[in-house]
Amino acid sequence: MSVPFSTTGSTTPASPVVFTPTTKTAENPSAPPTIELPPLDRCDIWDVPFDRVTLPEAIDRIEQLVARGRPSYVITANLNYVMLHHEQADVPEITRDADLILADGQPIVWRSQLGPDPLPERVAGSEMIHKLACRAGQKQWGIYFLGGAPGVAETCAKRLARDYPGMRIAGIESPPFRPLSDAEQADQDRRIRQSGAQILLVAFGQPKGERWIHENYRRLGIPVSIQLGASFDFIAGTAKRAPKIWQRLGAEWAYRMLSDPRRLVPRYGKNAIYLAQALIDDWKKTVRRWGMSPTD
Repeated sequence: MSVPFSTTGSTTPASPVVFTPTTKTAENPSAPPTIELPPLDRCDIWDVPFDRVTLPEAIDRIEQLVARGRPSYVITANLNYVMLHHEQADVPEITRDADLILADGQPIVWRSQLGPDPLPERVAGSEMIHKLACRAGQKQWGIYFLGGAPGVAETCAKRLARDYPGMRIAGIESPPFRPLSDAEQADQDRRIRQSGAQILLVAFGQPKGERWIHENYRRLGIPVSIQLGASFDFIAGTAKRAPKIWQRLGAEWAYRMLSDPRRLVPRYGKNAIYLAQALIDDWKKTVRRWGMSPTD
């Protein structure tokens, strides 16, 4: 491997990264002007905004964010994220500050089709990670892999580097499942900032990963950060994606639930209750628009 790395967090960067300020300030009067990207079309599903993009368009947008160079992050929002958006007070702010919000759930896509601006397709994080690695190979980007159980991030990174030549492993780190001390956090910050990564992939679970990115992405300075949940495990082989037929039926969640019932049945049970209530609320709103009472 051309870039030394360690699974214990002692990543040795191939070269230091320098982030050029993108806005003029008193300290940087000659800095170039900010690159402004054109806004994407969005639609609201259950009060959560989603960008109306296909998977290829999402990858193109991420390339634009990398080229812009300003720290940003992407959210791959499934039904569980939509539920958390309504239940946890800080999640709406995390959603609001994201530069790209992708629909990683077939129920979200189906619900959008009832409105005037439907989403073109589901953009699954487990598929996007392969497309990102491919684009990283073409552009010689570095990717920093953060999170997952010990050994999982390393296996995932090596397999992606093998399959997509040119992709650079900027770092691999599986931090302990506990809050880091101030010294440990400072060391981790330094490793990430000096890695030369264009993309930081985080696998801390939901919403822990999104919350961690929102708290840290500006300080770390990486152009694009993304929480990708189980994608590390899928590539490493420690978890298995549903067969294509389950995916086409929008039942990938059921396959995953059956594969790990103790952990996932409570979560997907809550998601199912939320979905049922959201659909009931949709029906009540529709009836009211017809000038009728929902109880008529």
